[in-house]
Amino acid sequence: MSIETEAKVTMDAEWMSKALALAQLAAKAGEVPVGAVVVRDNALLGEGFNLPISGCDPTAHAEIIALREAAKKSSNYRLPGATLYVTIEPCTMCLGAIVHARIARVVFGASEPKAGVLQSNPSHLNSGIFNHCFEWSGGVCESESAALIQQFFAERREKKKALKQNASSRN
Repeated sequence: MSIETEAKVTMDAEWMSKALALAQLAAKAGEVPVGAVVVRDNALLGEGFNLPISGCDPTAHAEIIALREAAKKSSNYRLPGATLYVTIEPCTMCLGAIVHARIARVVFGASEPKAGVLQSNPSHLNSGIFNHCFEWSGGVCESESAALIQQFFAERREKKKALKQNASSRN
């Protein structure tokens, strides 16, 4: 591995660690644990974590929140040269925002087999309908990202199971 490639891998892991910390804040808030940061020239432009449940906002995905903050900080809705780090593979809505923001690169942690649109279900990405292309790579801090999601949903299933058991024991 070249020194330049090695430095990029190290930088990707560092920024993904920041996104993972944000994902943990989402989990503490009862949200699906996804975190995202937007970076340009190794400087943080925006950050966010999932808030659709508590915010009653279906668009409040981590990526959207981070992109909004980065655009405000940059005083520009376009973010050329920026990299978006997100703990889970982006969905269709977030793909549209990434394209419109002119993000140069997306780095994600774990794939999302059902809703992910870069690696898992790339038909939109490969359709040729977008006027902007970007680089992407997945698997950065993949095990940590996947573990957060798996733990969140395991705990959620346990809570639902306990509620059902409590309800049936009262009857």
